[in-house]
Amino acid sequence: MDRQTQESVVLPSGTSPIEPVADGVNRPRWSVMIPTYHCAALLAETLDSVLTQDPGPQEMQIAVIDDASTKDDPEAVVRRVAGDRVGFFRQPRNVGAIRNFNTCVARSTGHLVHLLHGDDRVEPGFYRQIETLVESFPAAALLAVRAKVIDASGKPIGVSRRLRGLESLTRDPGPCFYANPMRTPAIVVRRSFYEKYGAFLEDLPHSADWEMWVRAIALGGGVMSAKLLASYREFEGNDTSRLMRSGVALRDRLRLARIWSERFPAFDGDRFRAMVRVTAAFHAARFQCRGDLEAAAANRAVYAELAGLRLPPAWRLRELLLSIPLLRRGIIAAALLLR
Repeated sequence: MDRQTQESVVLPSGTSPIEPVADGVNRPRWSVMIPTYHCAALLAETLDSVLTQDPGPQEMQIAVIDDASTKDDPEAVVRRVAGDRVGFFRQPRNVGAIRNFNTCVARSTGHLVHLLHGDDRVEPGFYRQIETLVESFPAAALLAVRAKVIDASGKPIGVSRRLRGLESLTRDPGPCFYANPMRTPAIVVRRSFYEKYGAFLEDLPHSADWEMWVRAIALGGGVMSAKLLASYREFEGNDTSRLMRSGVALRDRLRLARIWSERFPAFDGDRFRAMVRVTAAFHAARFQCRGDLEAAAANRAVYAELAGLRLPPAWRLRELLLSIPLLRRGIIAAALLLR
């Protein structure tokens, strides 16, 4: 992305500010901010993965920000695992995942902010590798590694895609336009970037992280190591699965397409919406196979709204095959295996 294009980027309406850290407040190198909601059973593993790499309170702030959980007690886990080493803040009411993200950023005091879901973890060497990226690419706003995808029990079920174009500093977000190849626990953003370019968009309940990573690359520059040093947990009970069931995740992507169509001349909105249509067909078939008829209907409704889009022949063929009950299960199984 050239300088003229960078300067033409306009932030979407609704972007809230992140205030600078107040004068006189201790500024550690790191802020590891852990948003939680009904995931206390996995929180000890998350905390342990950070504490084993902890350089001490002068260098690292560690805090859990709970979104008013009612089904478990994350504070009890924090105190049992970490005593007073880890801070704890509970929202007075449930505010939703993205506003809780923004609370994490607002309460951070370090120069490097790491948002680590309370059911994810970092692998040994994560913070050391990010420090290496910071030293090698001091201008980068976003610093990342690749992530393993794990299930509820911690079993590996996939890995995030390698992005060779991000292995040196770039301001070209193009490789991230049509699929989100990055996982939140694998990403660190400078607090100064949030202060300059604002918070996560709260009207994107599923895609706010994706929008932010693209924003950070385009406006501040990004770099990504090929090393697998974080683990993102994917299972039926998490927030992503809930938003997929309801169709909210796909409608969220359509809002994201409108934002990027206004912001990036190189972004192909029709291509993006066509991909949402194919994804809706896939999810509808997957939920149908599981017997989750309500979720299947919600995703079919999104598909129906996009039925007028023209698709490449290969995508049309995939849709056709998904509509055939005898082939549906095999196609879904193969797609999940190859993700």
